[in-house]
Amino acid sequence: MDQGSEMGSISIPDVPLKSSNRRMPVLGLGTAASPFSGSETTKLAILEAMKLGYRHFDTATLYQTEQPLGDAIAEALSTGIIKSRDELFIASKLWCSDAHRELVVPALQKSLENLQLEYIDLYVIHWPVSSKPGSYEFPIKKEDFLPMDFKSVWEAMEECQNLGYTKAIGVSNFSCKKLGDILATAKIPPAANQVEMNPLWQQNKLREFCKAKDIQLAAYAPLGARGTIWGSNRVMECEVLKEIAEAKGKTVAQVCLRWAYEQGVCVVVKSFNKERMKENLDIFNWELTDEETKKISDIPQSRGCLGEDYISANGPIKTIEELWDGET
Repeated sequence: MDQGSEMGSISIPDVPLKSSNRRMPVLGLGTAASPFSGSETTKLAILEAMKLGYRHFDTATLYQTEQPLGDAIAEALSTGIIKSRDELFIASKLWCSDAHRELVVPALQKSLENLQLEYIDLYVIHWPVSSKPGSYEFPIKKEDFLPMDFKSVWEAMEECQNLGYTKAIGVSNFSCKKLGDILATAKIPPAANQVEMNPLWQQNKLREFCKAKDIQLAAYAPLGARGTIWGSNRVMECEVLKEIAEAKGKTVAQVCLRWAYEQGVCVVVKSFNKERMKENLDIFNWELTDEETKKISDIPQSRGCLGEDYISANGPIKTIEELWDGET
């Protein structure tokens, strides 16, 4: 996969993941939809994306999209849209209710069953908190939250990689401090951390930390996640980004994605609209000027996804400050 995936004359670059032999394409298609889009809609969108050149697909137990993604992969292989499973980079996530040592491997086995695959490329812990086993609901009931035993859950994640069920392991929504807690006992360090990141929440501290520790940062909500429960139009309506886009003859979305790419970050962008999927791929044959990059770095910063759904008065995480360890 060194050359990236061909898409006409555009090739999607990829980056190596530490502690694995896999390379992650820097642009991936997210499959989380709120409300759920339906299996057939999801499957058709994924097939369309594959035809356009996407090879990196991001799913999770919670999203209910593992099955349609699996169906799309099977169809793409049988119809020749892709020649082999190895062309794809598939990432999925461990839900809070499975974030218990003895449940991690079975949870991934179930995901593999849904995906009709023998392995995935990246498996990540969805949030740094556990909940009562057996329930896949969102939001999680406040009384169902439990403290996560980072050490034992991470050992089980390592087991997933050692068993060959996943090529790489990582986390999502982890602060520098919580990543440090994992690194303190890890035999296999996290290969990636998927977090909210866009020009209005640039994650400067976390980016520096991950770079120093060789952890690949992957951005979700690179366009502000409008249309989701917590998302908004604030990124797409940002005047600075609009001015840059206009001057370049690009869209605000393209400016956001190009900016993230220039920061060395992988991006997961969710759109099931064919024209937008195409537009999102058109970020590799031009660049931002130093002046434009400086203007973006001067944009006032605030987190969009506060994670209120993961805090509870009874703990284990009582405040937004505690969830992000002050990185707000």
